Amino acid sequence: MKVSNVTVRRRLFIVLILAGVAFIALCLRLGYVQLWKGAELAERAENSWRRDIPYVAKRGEIWDRNGVQLAYNVSSPTVWALPVQVKDREGSAAILAKMLDMPEEKILTKLKTKKMIVQLGPGGRKITQEKAKEIQELNLPGIVIAEDNKRFYPYGSLAAHLLGFTGIENQGLTGVESKYNESLSGTQGNVSFLSDAAGRQMPNSSDTYVQPKEGLTLQLTIDQGVQAVMERELDQAMTSLQADSIIAIAMDPRNGEILGMASRPTYEPDKYKEVPSEVYNRNLPIWMTYEPGSTFKIITLAAALEENKVDLNKERFYDPGAIEIGGARLRCWKKGGHGSQTFLEVVENSCNPGFVTLGNRLGKDMLFNYIKNFGFGTKTGIDIGGEENGILFKLSQVGPVELATTAFGQGVSVTPIQQIAAVSAAINGGTLYKPHVAKALINRDTGETIQTMEPEVVRTVISEETSKQVREALESVVAKGTGRNAFIDGYRVGGKTGTAQKVINGRYSTNEHIVSFIGFAPADDPQIVIYVAVDNPQGIQFGGVVAAPIVRNIMEDSLTILEVPPREKQIDRVYKYGDTPIVTVPNLLGKSVADLYEDLNMNFNLTSAGSGQFVVRQAPAAGTRVDRGSTIRIYLGDEEDVPHSH
Repeated sequence: MKVSNVTVRRRLFIVLILAGVAFIALCLRLGYVQLWKGAELAERAENSWRRDIPYVAKRGEIWDRNGVQLAYNVSSPTVWALPVQVKDREGSAAILAKMLDMPEEKILTKLKTKKMIVQLGPGGRKITQEKAKEIQELNLPGIVIAEDNKRFYPYGSLAAHLLGFTGIENQGLTGVESKYNESLSGTQGNVSFLSDAAGRQMPNSSDTYVQPKEGLTLQLTIDQGVQAVMERELDQAMTSLQADSIIAIAMDPRNGEILGMASRPTYEPDKYKEVPSEVYNRNLPIWMTYEPGSTFKIITLAAALEENKVDLNKERFYDPGAIEIGGARLRCWKKGGHGSQTFLEVVENSCNPGFVTLGNRLGKDMLFNYIKNFGFGTKTGIDIGGEENGILFKLSQVGPVELATTAFGQGVSVTPIQQIAAVSAAINGGTLYKPHVAKALINRDTGETIQTMEPEVVRTVISEETSKQVREALESVVAKGTGRNAFIDGYRVGGKTGTAQKVINGRYSTNEHIVSFIGFAPADDPQIVIYVAVDNPQGIQFGGVVAAPIVRNIMEDSLTILEVPPREKQIDRVYKYGDTPIVTVPNLLGKSVADLYEDLNMNFNLTSAGSGQFVVRQAPAAGTRVDRGSTIRIYLGDEEDVPHSH
């Protein structure tokens, strides 16, 4: 059948119209792609050609409260390979194997991989600058050196458990390195170049460098000086006592800031693989749980005073050496007891029957309510991982015996951090603070403080008046009672001893104890609290004999480091047989030799230098406090040489 011309023309016209529409659509599409999406598509194309060599960001530093560096980074380059650009794989593998201390076959396998870029680890990871320079000078095609860094701890094992350590990828694994990992990590940079589908660098293309961004600096609350003193004393104690372990914490009771935290055994963070995992995984001051013993009596004392259940000075208590409760005979540590004493002397003497009596006056509901309010039985929330809860009796399980033993610190399980936080609340005016180790996050480039960690109040547990009575009673413990070995002349120290039997296989051990002491100063305005617990020391196992001297030594140096001035109106220390009293050096200037030997034979030894009949100079100076029997050096001259005060 013949098609008419009209039909042909109509069909051609439709085809023409369709072709025109298609052409216009194509033009619009090309215009859209070229003009509207061109830049984006070109960037995507370039990105598909681009290959990145990573430059690891510097991890933020860790400082103490005064800006002393406790952890920072040292440059430690890493070797990478671009396999398609390696011209002599076998030759390159042979050379690099010797330099990186890796098997030649392992490097060759990496150089033959289909990947665009591969790291030559483990031998090529975090190498020295010298080694990196040697490899660069070889000019091996396809082998590149990228910037990397590793953690350096300038003080070795100082504050190891608190700081923690990082892994091979610069990630925090324990301690504050882990807790504040996100803030410390920074942003990775890179050097990128354009390559074809085979991975060869495109001619006439240039490299692009994106600078890595350093992580934030973490400033801690700890004081490097206090921490160093603490660790020195723990090392000496481990040597002399041969203990299983020792912990120590120093805290500012006014805000919950940790000033020092340490334990033994310890390790060096960058050598953590050299010690058993339990050494670096267990931060004992927050992980260890144990019966606190008599240091827990501070809580019973505070509760009894707050509830007006005792008058420390006017009420008396007779201690025959034991007390019968619910069919159990609970003994005092002193055989035969302390006899008749005031309740202040009950505290000074750490008398168990006296504290059982206070516990009974309070009753189980009231005592356990105070124990929980002081923070026991729950985590403190300190900003380091690995904290434990401690264990308390369920109230339904507390009978007369459990109430009695809890009152003097047996049958409850606490952590050291709970203990120091609770005692801080008892002596700071009654406020329980959440302990913390981070003080601020700082941008080191700009010097700007990004975040400040403010003190966090948990609750008020006792009144200011009760807290004052607790401070005074505990100062009396150090001056006159079981804590005398923590006495520091001129500083008004308060504190409490603790000796607790260890529970081994469900039974109390008769010869293994955890001995402890918690002390604070100055007693009129506490600025530092120090807690030390020694696990199973060899020899004598009493907190007042073993732990109190350690606290005294840490406290004495820490007060100087923190620039806390001495106090007046200190309670006079009661000296017992064998103690050396502290006396004041008199003013000897202008005195004759005859006068001196008449007056001073009892308290001091004298050595002299020079000729003449009168003292013209002396050392130590008048007013200095020294042990009785100390030597005073005097310089003799004529009467006209004696200095006169104006």
